[in-house]
Formats: sequence, C-alpha cells, structure tokens
Amino acid sequence: MENSPIQPDEWQFLRTYTPARIALGRAGHSLPTKALLDFNLAHAQARDAVHSEMKSDELQQELTKILLGDASPRNALPETFLLKSQVENRRQYLLRPDLGRKLSGESASLLGSHAAPPSDICFVVADGLSAQAVHAHAVPVLQKLASILKESGWSMAPICLVEQGRVAIADEIGYLLHAEIVVILIGERPGLTSPDSLGAYLTYQPRPGLTDAARNCVSNIRPAGLGYELASQKLFYLLTEMKRKKLSGVGLKDELDTFLGEGPA
Repeated sequence: MENSPIQPDEWQFLRTYTPARIALGRAGHSLPTKALLDFNLAHAQARDAVHSEMKSDELQQELTKILLGDASPRNALPETFLLKSQVENRRQYLLRPDLGRKLSGESASLLGSHAAPPSDICFVVADGLSAQAVHAHAVPVLQKLASILKESGWSMAPICLVEQGRVAIADEIGYLLHAEIVVILIGERPGLTSPDSLGAYLTYQPRPGLTDAARNCVSNIRPAGLGYELASQKLFYLLTEMKRKKLSGVGLKDELDTFLGEGPA
C-alpha cells in the first residue's frame, strides 16, 4: 500500500482542546489540501460576515413577539426604536469608522423628541462587523439579561436597533434617552473560527466623546464561546458593580469568579 504524502504533526492531540488551526500536518512544504480548503472556507465566511446586513425589521418583530407574545410580564421587553448611523452604505461603514459612531440627524431628532424619563439602563443592538452574530445571539442574550434586571427592579429605556453602528454610538443614544448605563450588543470582528461572535460593551453615565477606557467589554458571546447563561451572569455582575461604584471602564474589574467563590484563595 502506497504511503500517504501527508505527514502528521506530533502535536495533533492538542486539537482536541482548541478550535485553533494548529498541528495541521504537511504535504511536502505545504499544508494538506483539506486544511487549505478549510482555511479558505473560513476566510470566505469571515468576509461574508463583515458584509452581512442587519435586518432591523425582522429583529424588531422578533423582539415584539417577546414583548406581546407568550412571555410573562417579567420577561417582557420595552418598546423598540429603529435607528441609523451617519453611514450611507456598507463600503462607507468600513472606510469611515467615525461616521458609524454618530447617529444620523433623523435618528438623533427622533430620540431627542422622545419624552423619555430617566432610566437605569438602555440596551442598544447594532450590526457592527457581523450582523450574523446579532441575528444569532442578541435576542436570547437580551431576553435572559432583561429578565434578571427586571426581577432586580431595574428600569429600562426603549431598546434601540442601529444599522451601520459602531460601539461608541451607544453613548450618544444612552445620553439622549437619559439612561444611567448603556449596553450595546454588537457583532465583533470575525475570526477564522468565529464569524458569529457577539460582543457587549457597557458604559456608566454615557455621553458623546467617551473613549474605550470608559467601557467594559464581554466578548465572544455564542454557544461555542461564552454561553448565554454565563454571559448574562457576567453582564449582570458588571452592571451591578457599575451602579454600586458609579463607574465603568478601566476602574472596574471583572471579579465574577472571586464573587462566586471560584477564584484563587
């Protein structure tokens, strides 16, 4: 029987512990054909995710079903607003990040005219760099976290769905809606094993002009990464600490494991 041209890697056993592309073997001086094809497929999926578009109407309908459907009152979500950034198309979104951080004039006027009472928290959902992630994971995370917050007596501003939005756009939204804390659920930059990774960014006392140093982040939210249950626990812990300490960003550390008694002694 003729020997295979593929030479296996002695570290191949490590692949049972990680989805990272390690110990792929080689054929001569190159990767085996299957490994190369898998890489090209993952690269294409990542590119598709970056160019995917958020279907705001569908997402709003999905949230409305939770609001008016079979959900119990404690799980019901507040009303939703459909908003847009100053970006006109996807190409401009990728070339002009600054425009994705600001609301369009029409959207800003809509929120400015809304007689919103002060609230504890405002949720924003934006496509970011992977609308696929938003459609796959935003609703279950939002429903689970909103339920926990309502049980704890938190008041909520309307949920805002933003097309062509960047992280910082949430600061303007939270400011206009008089929210003490804003959370944006947004599609993260796709990796070659995670084209649908969702990120959550949290800011205390949001206002335009804040930098990343004023925010906390919970990343890689998806069943194959940080599951919905643990993500909700982390977010609720950070939100509670923000409210207690009246700060966010570099001054607030994620010490959930210690809080749960699972950290180092």
